[in-house]
Amino acid sequence: MTETQGELASLSKYIFRAPQWYTSVALSLVIAALAGIAAFDSQYVLEDAWQGVFFIGVPTVVASLGTTPVDRYFGGQLTYSRSSLLAFACEVVVVVVLVAAGVVATLTGRFGQNFVFDALIAALGLVFAIRFLVVLAVSRDSPLVAAIPASIQTLTAGLLLFVYSGTMNYLTTGGRLLSAFLSRPAEAPPEIQYAFAPRDFVLFVLLTALYGVAAYGLVVAIDRPWKRSLGVSVLDFVSGFIGHIAEGTRELEDFFEQIGEEAVVPVTVLAFRNADDGEEKARFVLPMIHPGPMGEIGGGNLPQRVAESATGLAFPPHATAGHDFNLVTEREVDTLIDAAERAHASIDYSDRATPAVRVQEGEAKLLGQAFGDDALLVSTFSPEFADDVEYAVGLSATAEARVEGMDDVLLADAHNCNNGLGGDDLGHVYPGSKRSFDMIQAAGEAARSLRDADEDSLELGVAWDRTPWRPEDGIGPLGVRVAVLDTRKTESSEMTRDADGVSRTTQQNSQRSEDTAGDRTAYVLVDGNNMEPGLREELIDALDGVDHAEIMTTDTHIVNTVESTNQVGATIDWDELVDLVAELTAEAVADLEPVEAGMASERAEVTVFGNDRTETLASHANAVIAMGGVIVALAVLATVAISILIFFLT
Repeated sequence: MTETQGELASLSKYIFRAPQWYTSVALSLVIAALAGIAAFDSQYVLEDAWQGVFFIGVPTVVASLGTTPVDRYFGGQLTYSRSSLLAFACEVVVVVVLVAAGVVATLTGRFGQNFVFDALIAALGLVFAIRFLVVLAVSRDSPLVAAIPASIQTLTAGLLLFVYSGTMNYLTTGGRLLSAFLSRPAEAPPEIQYAFAPRDFVLFVLLTALYGVAAYGLVVAIDRPWKRSLGVSVLDFVSGFIGHIAEGTRELEDFFEQIGEEAVVPVTVLAFRNADDGEEKARFVLPMIHPGPMGEIGGGNLPQRVAESATGLAFPPHATAGHDFNLVTEREVDTLIDAAERAHASIDYSDRATPAVRVQEGEAKLLGQAFGDDALLVSTFSPEFADDVEYAVGLSATAEARVEGMDDVLLADAHNCNNGLGGDDLGHVYPGSKRSFDMIQAAGEAARSLRDADEDSLELGVAWDRTPWRPEDGIGPLGVRVAVLDTRKTESSEMTRDADGVSRTTQQNSQRSEDTAGDRTAYVLVDGNNMEPGLREELIDALDGVDHAEIMTTDTHIVNTVESTNQVGATIDWDELVDLVAELTAEAVADLEPVEAGMASERAEVTVFGNDRTETLASHANAVIAMGGVIVALAVLATVAISILIFFLT
């Protein structure tokens, strides 16, 4: 990814899951009780706690349970878990403001209880502004409609203050019945009895309206560049992002669909089946897209979906594509899997393959093998740092291999050495760079070597382990997978084909001679997103019994739900991973048996982020983050200044 995209990706550290609504409600009541003990001074502690629950907790509970049905009545999308978390956060804001005001009043000696009550009025207005922003973003209602569910917590708190502070006694209207319900100061603690006059509630209304207008003005100011360049609202992005981080919903995909564009991508399949019974033993599947953007959004879970669709042990390596080729929705994965199945059905198998070749051009290193006129190529820049290879670079490298005599080419990006998001150069391999030409030339050289190489009989052994590690450790659900290919000259062989079309190799000698030449290549696939520098070399050095090896990662973005980098080796013990890979390689060698291999490609039409859209989105989001703080600070200063002026004038 680019530096701009890296800055946006680093925001994933703020991702969390919203607790269930009853958890937020219970926690809000606990906070309210503690605040009551600190604020009130009755004869009994439990009475103080109850008063805190009543005057602070009740508005939170009403907002938690009442916001969702009101919002949904107007067509909104707030869930109970989100509204409860929002109400709890706003309660914390009120408590913090009151505590700060109390500390200031105590330390200065110049402000009395009225200052604390004025701070409470301002806090309730701020609560409305916060809720208004969230409801506006999540439910995408009009400002007037969004103000209705957003006002529930503030209005409930204001009503309780009106009734229990005795404000009704200041008014001359109303009879005994009305006063009985709307004037109950005797039931309130002394701290709030007759603390609020009608003037205070006029302030309450003015400040609430002021904060609401300021919040909406902030949204309009930030939203303008998004609509002008992307044609979408920043609220669409905020709504989807909140839904994803709070409850893991798919709302973010709706936003991506708005900015996405159609693309045609190759889907290449390399399959291996047993020579005896024709059962599939392993399958390499490479859709030329990027498995992002994060978590299970879009194509983030593509490797696992591909693995579940295969009959044999699946190997879904990383393709030569960057974030511009993120799928906009998970539904697009089905299109890729359908294309992979069509490719798999059209494969012509052969039991011959070339030994592996290793070529290097500049910083680009390629390991490759040919199966007839088809080639498997794996590219790496290790030990130099590298991240994604641009789509155009991969297409050019594939085309170069075809010019040199290959038909279908499965070109995988090993994606096995990067230094995270540090530094100005994140290792992006883009068209026109020296690395791109190195990779293209290396692909051509590898194809020439494979074209001229002799083909030998083919054996395959596989092994895999789910591993004890989880996504937070940098390892996805596919764990570690190893395929060992053995090409070995036979003294004499005769090809036959049975009634099912499965080719058979009849050996003239039932046993291979001990001195028969052979070539073994290990392909190790770790379900993770890139790898810590140096780990790839340690893994390769630890492998015995093979002549060539390459370590690959799937680039799964399941591991990036909490951390934006979270590379393989960043948290887990290297020695444990080295031992596991060495053990699996030995198991794969022991599993070697004659197989047939074949490759085919199909094209799929999918909706991806699109050229430059990812960069535009990232730059806009980063600009909002960078400038948003300044804009918010200015808005807060202006609002506070106006608030103080209103207090003095009234």
